[in-house]
Amino acid sequence: MPKLSVVVPMHNVEAFAESTLRSLAINAEADVEFLVVDDCSTDSTPWVIDRWTEKLPNTRVIRHEKNMGIAQARNSGIDAAGGEFLTFLDGDDWYGPGHLAELVRAIEELGCDFARTGHVQSTGTERVLRRPPARLSNTVMNPRDGIAPVDMETMVDYPFVWAGIYRRHLFDDGGMRFATGLRTAEDRLWIWRLHLKARTYASLGLHGVFYRRGVATSLTQIKDSRQLDFIPAYDALLQDVQRDEEAERFLPKAVRTYCAMIAFHMGKANEYDSSAAQRLRREASAALQRMPERVLDDTLKNIDRTRSRLLSRLRDGRKAA
Repeated sequence: MPKLSVVVPMHNVEAFAESTLRSLAINAEADVEFLVVDDCSTDSTPWVIDRWTEKLPNTRVIRHEKNMGIAQARNSGIDAAGGEFLTFLDGDDWYGPGHLAELVRAIEELGCDFARTGHVQSTGTERVLRRPPARLSNTVMNPRDGIAPVDMETMVDYPFVWAGIYRRHLFDDGGMRFATGLRTAEDRLWIWRLHLKARTYASLGLHGVFYRRGVATSLTQIKDSRQLDFIPAYDALLQDVQRDEEAERFLPKAVRTYCAMIAFHMGKANEYDSSAAQRLRREASAALQRMPERVLDDTLKNIDRTRSRLLSRLRDGRKAA
């Protein structure tokens, strides 16, 4: 049984697959398995994968016959994984030398359910270190305490699933799978569910994951209706929180975060194609009307005036300025 399973979804990343797979090779250990999921790439990605996996020990390639999206690609890797721990790497990102060994060593020493790490954000030649917004480092904590307070950046605002390591038992019996109906924001919903489900976690002082930001093929850069999947993602989140025994504690954070996402997308609606922009305005208005009224009223009173006015107009069905 391998100690660690690394799930690597890939779809049309020919420009970056070489560096991603090379970083796996320099982190290869006897007790690490790599699960490379080719999500029906139509460029040279499959060729690069085949060439590199000949050099990578303990590597399995999973191929989708049709493009199913990153959520299903990750789920396919999870289902095939045999490790005591799991982690993820996107197909256009990469690891620094020794990162995986450090990751396993840290979580074994702490004995927690999962651990999150920092990462290096790479934009062209610029490098910026991003740290998780945890209260403490290298200390075991309650994941629920990483959700609140409402008016601060917390761990559920750090949605990078690949910046972490997770114990196998979290995924047992079909648990902790990614919502396959979502083409974006699946990571945000997953991180919230992780903090609601797990019992212990830690934030590590590691930053060996390099995140390539601003890639043209990334869904965060695509300006069509796929971006609007944040709405069903946060609808599902609100339903989860409302059913939770600590709903009163976490609903203000969930509603405020949902409102912030709506305001963010409305602020760049003119970048979307016209049909997506119209749908955004319509569905955002409906989403605000579905939120718990008292919690939403409190949220609109306590956020900045610009966003409060925008969201109030949307909720009332008026055209947003």
